[in-house]
Amino acid sequence: MQAGSTPRLWLRDIRGSFCVMHADIMTEEHDPETPWPWAALDDPALLAWRLRDLKVTLERAPVLHARVEQLYSELAAKGLCFRPVCYLSTEWLCPDRVPAIGIPFYLAHPRLIKLERTMMLEAEGEAEQACMQLLRHEAGHAINYAYRLYRRSRWRELFGPISRAYHPHAYPRRPYSRQYVVHLQDHYAQAHPDEDFAETFAVWLTPGMDWRHRYRARGALRKLEYVDHLMNEIGALAPPVTAGPGPWFGDVSRMRSTLERYYATKKREFARAYAGYYDPVLRRLFAEDNDPARELAYRFLTRHRKAIAGEVARWARMPKYAADDLLRRLAQRAREMNLRLSRPPEETRLSVAVCVTALALEAREQYLRQITEDQNP
Repeated sequence: MQAGSTPRLWLRDIRGSFCVMHADIMTEEHDPETPWPWAALDDPALLAWRLRDLKVTLERAPVLHARVEQLYSELAAKGLCFRPVCYLSTEWLCPDRVPAIGIPFYLAHPRLIKLERTMMLEAEGEAEQACMQLLRHEAGHAINYAYRLYRRSRWRELFGPISRAYHPHAYPRRPYSRQYVVHLQDHYAQAHPDEDFAETFAVWLTPGMDWRHRYRARGALRKLEYVDHLMNEIGALAPPVTAGPGPWFGDVSRMRSTLERYYATKKREFARAYAGYYDPVLRRLFAEDNDPARELAYRFLTRHRKAIAGEVARWARMPKYAADDLLRRLAQRAREMNLRLSRPPEETRLSVAVCVTALALEAREQYLRQITEDQNP
């Protein structure tokens, strides 16, 4: 978007065709100059607000709005007329078979980003590079649905059936596989055929990416060349499927839940896929000792929880909150057992990080085995 130009949003009219409306028309109800009444509140007071009462919109979020405009510019530069509808949602998503992109509401304001980091230890998509990567990925889903590309036999041959069971937090990872592109972390292209296509499209769309050179002599190149062929074929065509007038899944403008309830649910969902810990593990890490000279295990875990959670999240490829939540429960149980350190602090910290990582990976492997057994009785 050029400096000084009027911001724009791509929308769809009632016939489903594309139209461009200027932000000064779209923001009649919510003046961008109006101060946010909740921006100066402390966390407890802010958590009491309902999501829809925040009244956050893309039109009132200049940084986020500019990133959406950047996505549209990248699509145009590739010769695509498709512009996915973007809206503020509870998370990064593209509703199933709906060509629309949901962007987390917290990215609309620095105060909400700060709250997200406090509650979840990170704010996914906060940095510009990460945000654009996610937008390109979701755009891959949207264009797949808009043109029903997943119905094509060649698509199914390269990526697999879109009907395949999907478990986003637990899927086999082959880090050294040459059959998949690498765009988002956790080798996400390997999660599902739909994700494989979205990741491949995102790599193809990335400005300055010489994908032919980067993926030469790899199986993933066939997928990229297919995407390139597809986009050349459909680039100037109007999509047969449109997002419609909304509201769409997860639209925060319709959410009556408070932020407190939202985060309680989010934390529960994030931690659901990861198993808990057992007393034998704690006894291996710490000692059942009443010696007051030795530090209590729960105090040690509490003091180092944030650092250890970061290490576990990185090694086990799990959300930071899930790692932090497991360490919280580990500390709570250690307190109940009155455990104390039996080794030097640095050695203990490393042992805890390695042990918790191993348990998380083991839990995920067990979950995957259960999924396989359920699918192949």
